[in-house]
Amino acid sequence: QLQLVESGGGLVQPGGSLRLSCAASGFTLDNYIIGWFRQAPGKEREGVSCISSSGDTTAYAASVKGRFTISRDNAKNTVSLQMNSLKPEDTAVYYCTVLKWWHIVTTNSVISWGQGTQVTVSS
Repeated sequence: QLQLVESGGGLVQPGGSLRLSCAASGFTLDNYIIGWFRQAPGKEREGVSCISSSGDTTAYAASVKGRFTISRDNAKNTVSLQMNSLKPEDTAVYYCTVLKWWHIVTTNSVISWGQGTQVTVSS
């Protein structure tokens, strides 16, 4: 079973930054594409970003491009999402996922979900 644990969420003011981390339990992340999704209250889950198994290739949703940066440290078996210039509309539960293929437009490629971490952007 591919278990993922997110951390780093919290309350931040607009314009602030947070760094989310995703740790794998029981398997090594470097064999997989890893994605971040989020779900705001009353909305469907949406893809935020993904990173290739080697870390050489990344992709971002248009709404976060230029503000968020995904990275991975395969030696530490972790993936991170650095979020800068946060906006109230970034408020959501953020999920780390293992992807079967390179696709975050829908959740169809997700084969494992973390439990999620809450990010709230508010003054």
